[in-house]
Amino acid sequence: MSNAQLKLENAKMAQWECLVCGWVYDEDKGDDDSGIAAGTKFEDLPDDWVCPMCGASKEDFEKLE
Repeated sequence: MSNAQLKLENAKMAQWECLVCGWVYDEDKGDDDSGIAAGTKFEDLPDDWVCPMCGASKEDFEKLE
């Protein structure tokens, strides 16, 4: 396995917080209720995906550091 592959495997996936209600989308967990598989990057969510708690759009989310 190359160093690049090791870095990808060890990279922690991001978390995104809804600025409206505070719900957190965790890329490691996905969103089972919306049919989003674990490991799905926020950028790869469908454009019409909304916060499962309050219905806010993707534009209302901010990446947590």
